[in-house]
Amino acid sequence: MHPRDQTIFALSSGRPPAAISIVRVSGSQARTAVEALAGRAPAPRMATRALLRDGEGHAIDDAIVLWFPGPASATGEDVAEFHVHGSRAVQAALFAALSKFENVRAAEPGEFTRRAFENGKLDLTEAEALDDLIHADTDRQRRQALRQLKGLLGDKARNWRARIIEASSLIEAGIDFSDEGDVPAELVAPALRTIRSLLFEIEEVLGKQGRSERLRDGLTVAIAGPPNVGKSTLINLLARREVAIVSPHAGTTRDVIEVQLDLDGYPVMVIDTAGIRDTVDPIEQEGVRRARARAAESDLVLWVTDAGHERSENKIETAAAALWIVRNKIDLVPAEKRPGTTVGTDAGQGRARTFRISARQGDGISELVAALASFARDYFGAGEDALIGRERQRKLLHETADALRNCLEVAGRGDELAAEELRVASQSLGRLLGRIDVEDVLDKIFREFCIGK
Repeated sequence: MHPRDQTIFALSSGRPPAAISIVRVSGSQARTAVEALAGRAPAPRMATRALLRDGEGHAIDDAIVLWFPGPASATGEDVAEFHVHGSRAVQAALFAALSKFENVRAAEPGEFTRRAFENGKLDLTEAEALDDLIHADTDRQRRQALRQLKGLLGDKARNWRARIIEASSLIEAGIDFSDEGDVPAELVAPALRTIRSLLFEIEEVLGKQGRSERLRDGLTVAIAGPPNVGKSTLINLLARREVAIVSPHAGTTRDVIEVQLDLDGYPVMVIDTAGIRDTVDPIEQEGVRRARARAAESDLVLWVTDAGHERSENKIETAAAALWIVRNKIDLVPAEKRPGTTVGTDAGQGRARTFRISARQGDGISELVAALASFARDYFGAGEDALIGRERQRKLLHETADALRNCLEVAGRGDELAAEELRVASQSLGRLLGRIDVEDVLDKIFREFCIGK
């Protein structure tokens, strides 16, 4: 039997030990397993208490059993759920009993969701959203994934594809009746109006999404600067715990330290890097090299300097969206020489901004954190209207828009050329939904899921 035709099972709740563990079974043998283990199959979608027994009649656990006959189930197949006590021993006994049934095996990562996709229970954008929802660390990641899971992008894509196919059929009909006077023009004109409307809608979605697909991975902020300017103290303050060693000796930080922050619901990865300076120490040289490399890859660089030695700074070369200057240790600067906590503003991504703080005493930190949250909000854009959740989706929507644009450009030079561009547009949306030529994409996406989902 092909692996996709076999019945699968897996733990669908957290790792044991736990109060309750949920084991799911999906496939043609699910009913056989339920009847053998629980004595009978419960009424559909009715939680039923049962004493589970293995093939030799030994008790496994006093459990709650649920039965979902296909196709009215999460995967579209027959599905059973066993809610058992969450010990490792109970789980192991239940898995051993399930494994003894013919053509029943442990599930691979993402296999339940893949079967739901293959049985038409959800499209690929919804499957991706489910994975994003499982791995969401912040509230905004959760909300964006939930919007996708509700099918907002998938519903639009299906509507767009249906309209493209309708326009394509009109143009193809025009080709078929090309020898009948005004018939082609009567067919092509409404098709082109539909294409213009579609192109406007897709470009509008692409234009207002900002970098919403980056919300999955988060914003990267590198803290860089010379040695002994308080970079490690600053990241400890932002993280609210000691993640970096703080020392008066230069060169203490040799490797890159990463901390995940939640700033107003936005995921932000803050990186503490080695002090950048000329050194003969080979280990410190490697730390400096890594610091420069990570800063160059970051979305924002906080260049930290000693407020008492502002003229000695040596900014790093970076391709980042912005570089902010952070003057630290203002508590050591005489009050009469101390300017305001923050100076300089920028209406865009904040390239010219300067902040004056004391990482040791906390002065100016609230303003810096607020600025970081504002930067993240502007960077990701779109807010509650975001439809695009992954770079793959953005790429395919761009391909669709390009094909529609090309269709309008070549329409006057031949209906066959226009029809070919519409075919390309339809295929791009088909790949977005996971319905056309995406086997390699499916393998990659579903392998990233956790087992049992």
